[in-house]
Amino acid sequence: MRVLGTGASSLLGRPLVARRVDRGDDVTSFQRRASGLGVTEHLGDVADKEAVAQAVVGVQAVIHVAGHVAMTGSWRQFEETNIRGTQNVIDAARAAGVERVVQVSSPSVAHGGASLVGAPADPADPIAARGHYARSKAEAEMVALGANSSEMSVVSVRPHLIWGPGDTQLVGRIVSRARAGRLAIVGSGAALIDTTYIDNAADALVAGLDRAPLLGGRVFVVTNGQPRPVREMLSRIVMAAGLEPPRIKVPYVAARVGGRVVEKIWDRRATDDEPPMTSFLAEQLGTAHWFDQRETREALGWSPAVSLSEGFRRLHDWFATVQEDRPISP
Repeated sequence: MRVLGTGASSLLGRPLVARRVDRGDDVTSFQRRASGLGVTEHLGDVADKEAVAQAVVGVQAVIHVAGHVAMTGSWRQFEETNIRGTQNVIDAARAAGVERVVQVSSPSVAHGGASLVGAPADPADPIAARGHYARSKAEAEMVALGANSSEMSVVSVRPHLIWGPGDTQLVGRIVSRARAGRLAIVGSGAALIDTTYIDNAADALVAGLDRAPLLGGRVFVVTNGQPRPVREMLSRIVMAAGLEPPRIKVPYVAARVGGRVVEKIWDRRATDDEPPMTSFLAEQLGTAHWFDQRETREALGWSPAVSLSEGFRRLHDWFATVQEDRPISP
């Protein structure tokens, strides 16, 4: 199969490209900077309609990973990459006769702030979604699924909290805060959350592309299926980096209210650094969010190959390598 992967240099994009190459596919990548993946590359931004159209010519399938992920920033940044970028990919794919598209979405598109306990993949809701990222991804998912047809099957896959070696988003932020002494437990830390090890997320997306003709128009939340208390997840991540588990505790209500205040301050500052807390982050750390995986696994013919324990072992080994035996103290 001739496959195009957008955002190919990202944490998720790289293993996706590698898996398609290993399967014997003719893979082309599209991203802003050279990836060094050893495949045909198109460099550009998904917000550039012409660049996307050129990259899609001649391919049969697209895995759309590229997106703007951040805790703060202007709506325009999220709109350009996540919504307009997705629209460009969908329009180009349809014009080029692409047969199947898998769009990478997020469970946050259907999260209104309350706890999610064994939740299904509810419809994306840009009005109820919390924050610019979630709202823009909700609109992007609706754009993608709205293009599903008998000629082009479109499937949206929502990996939940992807992590693993080299992760600068979840793992990077947690470890950075721990090193600075700013990593806090929100509430009791007992809320159950589920996450997705990077290899499992990549495998699920490959399965989604393979089965897209049978699954067009559907949405699937993907996780490891191993809910754990927030405190445990934070502790195991920082311990893999050689740091002490977090000891700071912040009441949930105080974290949410304080997060809103901090967001307003950061909006006025218009800086690139991340705030210590946002209302969305407080909700993610203080409420349960885990999902029923039975429908996902049956439909995709997929199950996680890497357990949490194995994932943390790999993360520990990776940190030991990048630290070159230098001890890290909190």
